[in-house]
Amino acid sequence: MEPDVLIAGAGPVGLSLACALLQHGVSVRVIDRAPGPATTSRANFVHARGSEVLDRLDALTGLPEESVRAMTITTYAGDRPMMRIRFGDPGLHTAAPPMVISQARVETRLRDRLAELGGRPEWGSALVSVDQNADGVTAVLGDGRTVRTRWLVGCDGTGSTVRKLAGIGFPGVKVSERFLLVDATLDTTLDRSGTSGWVHPEGMLGAMPMPGDQWRLLAYDPAFRHDKPTEEQIVERMRRILPERTSGIGGRLLEASWASLFSVHRRLADTYRQGRILLAGDAAHAHAPFGGQGMLTGIGDAENLAWKLALVIGGLAGERLLDTYEAERRPLATQVLRGSTAATRMNIASGPVGRFLRDRVMVPVFNLPVLQRWATYTTSQLWVSYRRGPLGGRGGRPRPGDRIPDLACERPDGTRTRLHAELRGRWVAVGDRDLFEAARRRLGEHVVHLRPVEVLPAVLVRPDAHLACKGDPIGWLDGALA
Repeated sequence: MEPDVLIAGAGPVGLSLACALLQHGVSVRVIDRAPGPATTSRANFVHARGSEVLDRLDALTGLPEESVRAMTITTYAGDRPMMRIRFGDPGLHTAAPPMVISQARVETRLRDRLAELGGRPEWGSALVSVDQNADGVTAVLGDGRTVRTRWLVGCDGTGSTVRKLAGIGFPGVKVSERFLLVDATLDTTLDRSGTSGWVHPEGMLGAMPMPGDQWRLLAYDPAFRHDKPTEEQIVERMRRILPERTSGIGGRLLEASWASLFSVHRRLADTYRQGRILLAGDAAHAHAPFGGQGMLTGIGDAENLAWKLALVIGGLAGERLLDTYEAERRPLATQVLRGSTAATRMNIASGPVGRFLRDRVMVPVFNLPVLQRWATYTTSQLWVSYRRGPLGGRGGRPRPGDRIPDLACERPDGTRTRLHAELRGRWVAVGDRDLFEAARRRLGEHVVHLRPVEVLPAVLVRPDAHLACKGDPIGWLDGALA
């Protein structure tokens, strides 16, 4: 049987998209050119918004317990603490915590969830060509197999084959020279309740605690000029600069489990859709790792796209609904690119003016509690709203397009539940039975009815936890799904 959606890329974005589509009853097929799952990863922080998405996919189970609760960042100059930022719940009513955990573990849990839903990635399956028409896409794989699908989504990273085959531009600029990345055990007295970072004339260095007594070391090192260094060379370089840049308080590198090297680029796809081919995650936007926004933004793309594709495939909405995917998600990617670029340039500042602004201006400012709350709020992405997009609206808060918190609710039989727990591939009508019946007539079986524990206006909530509308949904649904 040919799938409704072919997904290229079995990373966190492709797996999230596959799970979300299967929750909506859409058939999928996931391919990846790699021979098997990744065991290492650059991403190692999941902010609250990402945890919420995983929770709505029913893929959060066990991850908070495995994660490290390292919710502070302490910046040093030598052995002198300069700044301490505290992260955590920004007070926006989420039951899903931020987590320090490797992308590889997140992917493992998503693969488990995909298996529960009846799917699995097909490893060693490279995409080599595509041809699309008004009815679908024909994809040819590296072994000669042909797959016919209604829609193709590229979740295959910054070097996306799907993006290249679709002819979508990916303009951008180089933001920095080389960073070294090493996962290792350390002989250190550093506090594992938070991340430590050091500003240094030769480049910043950071140490983040990871599960299993591991540390992730990240160092900006433009002086490291090996064209294609081995992992051993990267580890030896890190072993030498760790005590130098931390004035000894970083300790000694004992044994490394992984090492890599990368430069930072800022890129944004010209469009997220070319006919029946769409992009999500790093295939659509690439930016610096500072702030932990990459995986977070990518799985948010997946959740936003899934319910829209499901409605189109199910014949409940016109293809115009898919244009709202780019309209809602690309502006966010633009903001993320700007923020991560600014953070990168501040962290790698080497000139006297840049160092003065960072060390004498930015550091004191970010020690202020109000700025710390702002940093937590911003990086969490719980603030994301689509009120200014084509599905948004005006009026009193919450406005159409705003995120709805994880409210305490009751099912019709009186049992207690949480709003986000009921959103797993479904819409939720909160409060008004008439609203529920109207939504069900337009959206079919993927609508549930809840009563709020607190007094709230009757609202219809999208599967991605954003407000669709208040009161009678017919006008909004007719406009959105036309």
